[in-house]
Amino acid sequence: MKYALITGASGGIGSSTALSLAEEGWNLYLHYHSNEEAMRELLHKIEKHGVEAIPIRANLALPQEVGNVVNNIFQLDTIIYCSGNSSWGLFQDQTEDEMDYMINVHVKSPLLLVQKLLPKLIERNGNIVMVSSIWGQIGGACEVIYSTVKGAQLAFVKSLSKELALSGVRINAIAPGAVDTSMMDIFSEGDLKALEEEIPMGRLAQADEIADSIQFLISPKASYITGQTLSINGGWHT
Repeated sequence: MKYALITGASGGIGSSTALSLAEEGWNLYLHYHSNEEAMRELLHKIEKHGVEAIPIRANLALPQEVGNVVNNIFQLDTIIYCSGNSSWGLFQDQTEDEMDYMINVHVKSPLLLVQKLLPKLIERNGNIVMVSSIWGQIGGACEVIYSTVKGAQLAFVKSLSKELALSGVRINAIAPGAVDTSMMDIFSEGDLKALEEEIPMGRLAQADEIADSIQFLISPKASYITGQTLSINGGWHT
């Protein structure tokens, strides 16, 4: 029996990943914060696959709530960290509260979560995937804080992979480009059209394409891959 923890499971990438793993027989711990309706819909879809799916509610903008997740985890083979959202605007206009939120959700909480769950992963030769961003690789104007915290995730992956390699635990990241999820709702139809024209493949990624990449990285087919970032961006900014 395989067990995966997916944080941000009510979001586009998280829910697609959950369904993909359920189809493969994974039992799931599904973290969410406030979107109860989306979580109910996800649990309903997962039911038909006959796997165990345990919803866990926690606000990871508050690092002290990491324990709400950890205390509900028993056996564990993989952590897929999908939590978080972007922060759009000029850097000089961003507030300290916004900075704290982004740092907590994207950096402090995942570090605490992984740290506390490492013994369970080591016990089962598990693995970790951090869902970062293209902006963590190249930086983005008007997304300075988001780029910064996503870059921190990539540094975390590179560093921790060296510590964990002999323990049999792998950690990797994916860096999606523009993905057709609710995070793109802040853009107008015209903005999205212009964005698609910038991408060599001429379209946004679909959430299930990101989920497929995550599924590969946690599979035995990726058994010699650790400390790496897989770019999934349709040729954009490469």
